[in-house]
Amino acid sequence: MEPIDWQIQNEWSPLKAVMVGIGDGMGGTPSLEETYDPESRLHVQQGTYPTELAVTEELNQFALKLQAMGVQVLRPDSAGINQVFTRDIGVVIENSFIMTHLVQDRIAEQMGLESMLNRNKGHVIHPPTNVRMEGGDVIPMNDEIWVGYAGPKAFDTFTTARTNEAALRWLEDYFPNKKIRGFELNKSDSDSRQNALHLDCCCAPLGLGHLMVHRDAFAREDELAVITKRYPNSKILDITAEEMQSMHCNVFSITPETVVSNRAFHRTNAKLREWGYRVVEVELSETSKMGGLLRCSTLPLRRIQSP
Repeated sequence: MEPIDWQIQNEWSPLKAVMVGIGDGMGGTPSLEETYDPESRLHVQQGTYPTELAVTEELNQFALKLQAMGVQVLRPDSAGINQVFTRDIGVVIENSFIMTHLVQDRIAEQMGLESMLNRNKGHVIHPPTNVRMEGGDVIPMNDEIWVGYAGPKAFDTFTTARTNEAALRWLEDYFPNKKIRGFELNKSDSDSRQNALHLDCCCAPLGLGHLMVHRDAFAREDELAVITKRYPNSKILDITAEEMQSMHCNVFSITPETVVSNRAFHRTNAKLREWGYRVVEVELSETSKMGGLLRCSTLPLRRIQSP
């Protein structure tokens, strides 16, 4: 197969190629000890954890929807392991593919990238072992990179702390032409309404100059202000704790004007349409029970460069 020239500058430029997660191989319901986020743990306790069949069907329909919009869709290699949330296992910034450092329980997920990496002539970067980072915490913003992180105490305490301060320093060194902006997030291993698992779970910058944000997810007011001061109040949609729990911020932009969102997000989708977006609705409610949604299940590989 032809290689893909990796190129990602921001969250909203027209999408040309993306890897979408698969449900195949995720297995049955994990034990409580095997979960590593509070939303998954909640559904295990309630007996509502999604089945492999349900997640597979949702992600396949999502992939077909993207293909119908002219996007090249790749899928991870099926290796009998959980390959649902492809966002976290790697991240493309400019023309570099960064292999992220995951929590120990998720390292095997990167096996699903093998075929895509083998066919590509791009530049694969492996950060030092002290750099801990997952793709959901990394938001490219043209001349800036926004990064969600956990401070040293929180990183040593919470399983849900996935990106450390060393990641900020490494990104500064590797991308000297970009401003790296860190945002410390509040963490909880027991309550998903109090836990910002990744930056993309509580913050969504959109292509027409709007922002969706859950302010209480941010540990520092000064860092939050760096984001909110960029947007007029009329262009900010405040997301509640319950909406963050359901992943309302975790939408996925196909173009500056086109956003994919979950069908169940009635308030959010109505606001997006009011703002002038074309909202493409999909059904990922079962997948969301695992603590991720649209951005989490996609790994963008190429977007057409635009402002």
